Amino acid sequence: MNGNMGNMMKQIQKMQKEMLKMQEELQQRTVVASSGGGMIRVEVSGKKELVSLTIDPEAIDPADLEMLQDMITAAVNEGLRKVEEMMTAEMQKLTGGLNLPPGLF
Repeated sequence: MNGNMGNMMKQIQKMQKEMLKMQEELQQRTVVASSGGGMIRVEVSGKKELVSLTIDPEAIDPADLEMLQDMITAAVNEGLRKVEEMMTAEMQKLTGGLNLPPGLF
Protein backbone atom coordinates (compact mmCIF):
# COMPACT_ATOMS: atom_id res chain seq x y z
CA MET A 1 0.00 0.00 0.00
CA ASN A 2 2.83 2.41 0.85
CA GLY A 3 4.44 1.82 -2.54
CA ASN A 4 1.21 2.73 -4.30
CA MET A 5 0.97 5.97 -2.33
CA GLY A 6 4.57 6.82 -3.23
CA ASN A 7 3.92 6.13 -6.91
CA MET A 8 0.77 8.25 -6.80
CA MET A 9 2.67 11.15 -5.24
CA LYS A 10 5.35 10.89 -7.93
CA GLN A 11 2.66 10.95 -10.62
CA ILE A 12 1.02 13.98 -9.02
CA GLN A 13 4.35 15.81 -8.80
CA LYS A 14 5.07 14.97 -12.44
CA MET A 15 1.63 16.28 -13.45
CA GLN A 16 2.22 19.46 -11.45
CA LYS A 17 5.50 20.07 -13.29
CA GLU A 18 3.86 19.40 -16.64
CA MET A 19 1.01 21.78 -15.79
CA LEU A 20 3.42 24.55 -14.80
CA LYS A 21 5.33 24.07 -18.04
CA MET A 22 2.08 24.10 -20.03
CA GLN A 23 0.89 27.26 -18.26
CA GLU A 24 4.18 29.00 -19.12
CA GLU A 25 3.84 27.93 -22.75
CA LEU A 26 0.21 29.07 -22.92
CA GLN A 27 1.16 32.48 -21.59
CA GLN A 28 3.38 32.91 -24.65
CA ARG A 29 0.55 32.10 -27.08
CA THR A 30 -1.98 34.55 -28.43
CA VAL A 31 -5.46 34.28 -29.90
CA VAL A 32 -7.16 36.60 -32.37
CA ALA A 33 -10.80 37.63 -32.25
CA SER A 34 -12.86 40.15 -34.17
CA SER A 35 -16.25 41.80 -34.26
CA GLY A 36 -18.21 44.01 -36.59
CA GLY A 37 -17.48 41.77 -39.55
CA GLY A 38 -13.75 42.07 -38.91
CA MET A 39 -13.76 45.84 -38.49
CA ILE A 40 -12.42 45.41 -34.95
CA ARG A 41 -9.60 42.91 -34.40
CA VAL A 42 -7.91 42.08 -31.12
CA GLU A 43 -5.05 39.85 -30.10
CA VAL A 44 -5.11 38.50 -26.54
CA SER A 45 -2.26 36.68 -24.82
CA GLY A 46 -2.45 33.57 -22.70
CA LYS A 47 -1.82 35.93 -19.79
CA LYS A 48 -5.28 37.34 -20.56
CA GLU A 49 -3.80 40.65 -21.63
CA LEU A 50 -4.82 42.66 -24.67
CA VAL A 51 -1.76 42.60 -26.94
CA SER A 52 -3.11 44.59 -29.86
CA LEU A 53 -6.26 46.32 -31.07
CA THR A 54 -6.88 47.15 -34.71
CA ILE A 55 -9.77 49.37 -35.77
CA ASP A 56 -10.77 49.67 -39.42
CA PRO A 57 -11.19 53.40 -40.14
CA GLU A 58 -14.63 52.64 -41.58
CA ALA A 59 -15.74 51.56 -38.09
CA ILE A 60 -15.24 55.08 -36.80
CA ASP A 61 -18.44 57.08 -37.02
CA PRO A 62 -18.31 60.10 -34.69
CA ALA A 63 -22.11 60.12 -34.67
CA ASP A 64 -22.21 56.55 -33.32
CA LEU A 65 -19.37 56.05 -30.85
CA GLU A 66 -21.54 53.68 -28.84
CA MET A 67 -21.46 51.12 -31.66
CA LEU A 68 -17.66 51.34 -31.84
CA GLN A 69 -17.42 50.86 -28.09
CA ASP A 70 -19.75 47.86 -28.28
CA MET A 71 -17.70 46.29 -31.10
CA ILE A 72 -14.46 46.75 -29.13
CA THR A 73 -16.03 45.25 -26.02
CA ALA A 74 -17.38 42.30 -28.02
CA ALA A 75 -14.01 41.63 -29.66
CA VAL A 76 -12.10 41.78 -26.37
CA ASN A 77 -14.61 39.50 -24.64
CA GLU A 78 -14.42 37.04 -27.54
CA GLY A 79 -10.62 37.08 -27.30
CA LEU A 80 -10.74 36.36 -23.57
CA ARG A 81 -13.25 33.54 -24.18
CA LYS A 82 -10.91 32.03 -26.79
CA VAL A 83 -7.99 32.15 -24.34
CA GLU A 84 -10.12 30.29 -21.77
CA GLU A 85 -11.07 27.68 -24.39
CA MET A 86 -7.41 27.25 -25.39
CA MET A 87 -6.36 26.78 -21.77
CA THR A 88 -9.17 24.33 -21.04
CA ALA A 89 -8.39 22.27 -24.14
CA GLU A 90 -4.69 22.08 -23.27
CA MET A 91 -5.45 21.21 -19.66
CA GLN A 92 -7.73 18.37 -20.78
CA LYS A 93 -4.95 17.00 -22.98
CA LEU A 94 -2.61 16.99 -20.00
CA THR A 95 -5.02 15.53 -17.47
CA GLY A 96 -6.51 12.98 -19.82
CA GLY A 97 -9.92 14.58 -19.55
CA LEU A 98 -10.06 14.60 -15.75
CA ASN A 99 -12.24 17.47 -14.64
CA LEU A 100 -9.89 19.01 -12.06
CA PRO A 101 -10.98 22.17 -10.26
CA PRO A 102 -9.09 25.40 -11.13
CA GLY A 103 -6.15 26.11 -8.87
CA LEU A 104 -5.63 22.47 -7.87
CA PHE A 105 -2.13 22.49 -9.37
